[in-house]
Amino acid sequence: MDPKLHDVHNTVKEAISTLHSCRDCAQIQETLWAVRKYLDESENPPSIKQKEEFTRNHFTVLVQYLLSNLSPDWPEQFPSEEAKELWASFFIDGPADQSFMALMDAIIFAESSFRLNKAVDTLEQFLQKSRLSALIWEICKQHTEAGSPVLRETILNKVVCLPDHLGNKLQEVNRPVFYPQNYFPLLGMEIIQVMEKISGSLRDGLDCSISFVSQVLGKVCVHGRQKEILSVLVPHLTNCTQSDCIWQRISWRLFESVPDRWMEAVVCGLVQAVPGPVVLSRLLGNLVVKNKKAQFVITEKLLLLQYSFPTKVLQTLLGYLALDTTRRSLLTKILRELLETWSSSSAVKHSPAEQQLYISKAILLCLSHLEEEDLSTSRQELFTSLMEGMKCHLDSNLPRIRRMGMVIAESVSAKITPEGPALVFQYEEDDEIKELKSLLTQRLEETPDPKPPDTGESTSNLTSSVLLPSSVTPPDLDASEDPEKGVDSELDSDDDLVPYDMSQDKELKKTRAPTYIRDCFEILTGPEDAEKYEATLGVLETLIRRDTATTQEMSVELAKVLLHLEEKSYIEGFVGLRQGALVAVTVADPIRVAKYLTSEFYSLNYSLRQRMDILDVLAVSAQELSRPALSPSKPNASHPGIQIISHDSSSPDWKKVVEERVRSKTRRFAKGRSQAEQLGTPNQFAPIAGHFFFPLLRNFDRPLTTFDLLGDDHLVLGRLVHTLAILMYFALHAAITPAMGKALLEFVWALRFHTDTYVRHGLLSSVSSILLSVPAEYLLDDMTEEILETQAWLAVQFDMMRACNLIATVALTAGQLLFVLGLVELPIISQDTQWWEEAIAAVFQLASEYLRLRKLKSASPGRNQGLPFQ
Repeated sequence: MDPKLHDVHNTVKEAISTLHSCRDCAQIQETLWAVRKYLDESENPPSIKQKEEFTRNHFTVLVQYLLSNLSPDWPEQFPSEEAKELWASFFIDGPADQSFMALMDAIIFAESSFRLNKAVDTLEQFLQKSRLSALIWEICKQHTEAGSPVLRETILNKVVCLPDHLGNKLQEVNRPVFYPQNYFPLLGMEIIQVMEKISGSLRDGLDCSISFVSQVLGKVCVHGRQKEILSVLVPHLTNCTQSDCIWQRISWRLFESVPDRWMEAVVCGLVQAVPGPVVLSRLLGNLVVKNKKAQFVITEKLLLLQYSFPTKVLQTLLGYLALDTTRRSLLTKILRELLETWSSSSAVKHSPAEQQLYISKAILLCLSHLEEEDLSTSRQELFTSLMEGMKCHLDSNLPRIRRMGMVIAESVSAKITPEGPALVFQYEEDDEIKELKSLLTQRLEETPDPKPPDTGESTSNLTSSVLLPSSVTPPDLDASEDPEKGVDSELDSDDDLVPYDMSQDKELKKTRAPTYIRDCFEILTGPEDAEKYEATLGVLETLIRRDTATTQEMSVELAKVLLHLEEKSYIEGFVGLRQGALVAVTVADPIRVAKYLTSEFYSLNYSLRQRMDILDVLAVSAQELSRPALSPSKPNASHPGIQIISHDSSSPDWKKVVEERVRSKTRRFAKGRSQAEQLGTPNQFAPIAGHFFFPLLRNFDRPLTTFDLLGDDHLVLGRLVHTLAILMYFALHAAITPAMGKALLEFVWALRFHTDTYVRHGLLSSVSSILLSVPAEYLLDDMTEEILETQAWLAVQFDMMRACNLIATVALTAGQLLFVLGLVELPIISQDTQWWEEAIAAVFQLASEYLRLRKLKSASPGRNQGLPFQ
């Protein structure tokens, strides 16, 4: 290998190694400048071979690494604007095709993260700098060489489908420049710049190809965006082809090189975009004669198979065929085919009236462009079709069809037999008939060719209007104030100044909080940084609840990281932030996360604190899932709003003063409901309660090396029993509730003689939750024996704690009442009545509140406030 080329390889390799390991911004910039010399002229420019070697074999690898190395630390590595421009210059000044493909691949395969956001920003800058024209121009030059057709096809798909890719990836946060209505006019301006370069190249005697431009135009049109791109191309081509033969050749070659599979979309869009037949003839040339696909579309499909186009399109199309002698033979052929269709009895009976009107207009326009010598060879054939068609139309029972047939018969007969007797019919002339008759003599008046704007100015205006919508500065509010008032305010004493309210001020953080879940994951699993940890934990729960789709993709990984996360440095509210994030992950993907947490509860190498955290997360998640969802129509009072403060804030509002006085002196005996009752919603926890509940019962009696629930770890056992009671309570009305209640009764029966008071309290809470959640018919039919045994145990249950005695008494009474009422079968008093459930729940709540107060006094660990039965 040439030593100079080997130097390029070593320089790029060392640069990638430095970027991977170094975090010093000065050294990173120095490394990038060392590689940047291969892209432009510098003091000691490299040789042409070195530049070609770099762009051919090393540039793609380098920019791909620059994109893959993007992380939340990127702003710290490139703090200045000059450093950021240096990084972006590789994509703006490098080979456009390689830069574009690297950016598109990075955007398509990246998830929501800082990397995706930065790649989108760079692509937006790429479009703003008119680099698409450089990309297309490079491919046009490569067509004369041995280029890769696969690569050209890939670039073509990416260029045309860019709005689809960006819309699918960004969705609600898509940028305006990537909207189809903005992107395709921008692409049209880039194509005009490429065609100007092609024109200059031909004038200089250099070879180039326009086929890739034709492919871009065809693919855009077949995607249904003819109006957006041709509204930019047609005015410019119309102006340039008026007096320039080279531009006419370029325009002809542009449309001739369109592949056949896209020719129909291009022709249909073009005949609607041009102002008249003269312009269409200048742009297309004799395309209808040279290309069979274009001939089929123009002579048959647009005239016989479609009828949705306006009359202007027919005038343009048939006028284009009549302007040149080589195309006039096609006009005669079209007239014969139109008359054959018009004279078909099946077509008259079954085709809609709009299509017959469309064909009638086409016949009259053909007659207006043809002379007698053009009709001399087919006069007899036309006359035969006329007689057959006239009979079919006059036999129709629709007056509209009969009138159209009369007009066509009069016009055709006068044209093909000018010396013979003319056909004359009597009919009422309406607007439709008058329009048909006017087509014989009327010519389409073409609008003067508009002068297209300068390409550079229009491109910059288009991009600025799309990319910079926020550049408008708001009006200065201070300028509208009275100047005299401002002078007086300066003379006032400082004692009258109102101090700022700084009660809700927050300390400014040096580290920006991440905006994507994947960035949070990278920070929590990366090197230790106290500020980043604190910023990440502060926003993680909000991000998880906002982006549920990404959370579900990496729910188990997030739960694993959060479960093992330790507070190595002080973070305010660390326990609450960590638990809130874990609960949010569990609510977003409850089945997978619950399966992971319950399996880890009985695993090795976990502390008691972590095991109790697992139980707390399961309980709080079950509580959140069981809550009714907020009604979307109900306004949220917590949303922030903008308050406009009056200038004269010192004087109180007289309306408020009057209302306060009336309210203070008004006696109200009763008030109606302040708000409407909330509609019932399904319990989201009910279908998945088994995933939370049954795995916790699986291995409680199997001691581990560092964990023994039936031994010394009775604190965790008590928390486990309370958690099971909570899960049982929140699974109310679930189909799996009877199975859960039966399993929980067996668990209670196994631990009924436990010596720890906290555990026995949990057992009593579990029995209470079973009586509340399981329907009475299941308790009496399927679990009669277990209920009787539990009733006997509750009868002899005495404890030193008054709260346990109270709950035992309430549960015993409830069980006895349920059993007796079930035997008596009284329909008046049953568990299903509303007052019974509310009364029992109120008693249980009083007992739980009493126990909580007792435990607060004794400072017993392991409590979880806000949940029932604890």
